[in-house]
Formats: sequence, C-alpha cells, structure tokens
Amino acid sequence: MTIETNTAISVDCAVFGFDGKSLKALLIKRRYSYEDLSSEDLKLPGAMILENETLPEAANRVLEEFTGLTGIYLKQTNIFSAPDRVSEKEMEWICRFHGVNTRRVVTVGYYALVKLNQGMVNYTTRKGAKWIEVDSINSLIMDHLEILADALSTLQKEIVQTPVAFELLPKKFTVYQLQSLFEAVLGVEIDNRNFRKKILSSGIIYPTGEFEKNVAHKPAQYYAFNKSVFRKAMKDRFRLSFINNWTY
Repeated sequence: MTIETNTAISVDCAVFGFDGKSLKALLIKRRYSYEDLSSEDLKLPGAMILENETLPEAANRVLEEFTGLTGIYLKQTNIFSAPDRVSEKEMEWICRFHGVNTRRVVTVGYYALVKLNQGMVNYTTRKGAKWIEVDSINSLIMDHLEILADALSTLQKEIVQTPVAFELLPKKFTVYQLQSLFEAVLGVEIDNRNFRKKILSSGIIYPTGEFEKNVAHKPAQYYAFNKSVFRKAMKDRFRLSFINNWTY
C-alpha cells in the first residue's frame, strides 16, 4: 500500500555539532532546480510528513537519513505558519512534484544535537550535506534562517539549564573543550580560571585519570559528565546562572 505524503505539513531540523572550536549546523542543497530556484541554495534538513507518522517520527526519519543515527537528542521548537513563508515559485514546484493543489505549508521546527566526529563528517558528506559554522550562515531558503535562529536561541537557554552540552561533546573531554563549547554556543568570552574553578567545584564533571596524548603542550586531563550529581543539582534548582560572572 502506498503511503501518501501530507503536503500541508512539514518538519525542518536544525542539527548542531561542535568540532572543538566552533558550533556548526548541518545544511543540505535544495534537491531541485526550477526556473529561478537554484539547486545550489542551502536549506535545513527537512521533509513533508507522511500520513501514517507523527511529527517526531518524521523528524527522526529526516535525522536518520542525513546522519545515519537514531535516538539522538531531538526537541521541538516552534511552529512556522506565516501564509507567505513559501514563495509562489516554491509552492508551484511542490504542487507539481506531489501532484496536489495546496496554497500553503506549515512547518514544525526541531533542533538536534550530534557528536561531530570524523565518522559523522564522512557520512554527511556522502549524503551531500555539509557542516557550516553557525556564525557564517547568512542566507537559507524560505524562512530556514529564522528556524535556525530560533533553534539556536533555544539551545542557548537550555545549555545553562540542562545537560545538553554533553550531547555535543565526546564521552571524555577536557575542561578547555567544555569552556570552548559554552563560548561557541553563547557567543561570549569566558575567563578560563573562573570557569575551571566553578565547573570543577560544581561536581557535574569528574576526572577520568586519562590525559591527552601527542600534543605540543602540557597534556590536559580528560573529564566525564557526572549524571547523578547533575540530577541532584537540578532537584536543588541548580542553574549555570553564574555564566555571567565568567564573561568579560
């Protein structure tokens, strides 16, 4: 039995990864050219939902297609329903491609977090996708720039309230890597000594006893996330609100 596509509702996913220096987003090229619509234009991974799936199922389908992963961190952000969010040219193509007659498409935004290692880069490259530094993204199709900005805003709020930072880091990381992640996501400069002191005293990370290898500088110690301490801290209404005290 053929499963029909719902051409009035779609999902679009802002997928974030951290390469140790900067926050990056996964972008793909438009899958078609149509008159003045170029296949070189970049967009967020997304798709129309199928009639037999829920919104989260559709988002997870998109993520699995472009990252090869299942069960990764995924959260719904907002609904984007401006009547003119899809241009006339885009809508004409959608109607022709799907053989339907629809005047608008409402999309539901999601954001996802992945560990950006070489294996992930290799997989997404084979899929024709690319990782672009978030700060350098100035233009995307339709309202995808707005969807991306909204997802980033959500991430910025959650990174100081929840353990989402550790969804972007490898299991073992240095304090410097953790600090660099906060700086990249929040767009702030953090004092290294204050950050180290406060994050270590919080107990939410613990030393693994392992150190960096084959580095030109003094090897840094690796740490890991302490889930039990974080859960207790959250019950005590712990927040990384002292982030403001780390900035210049």
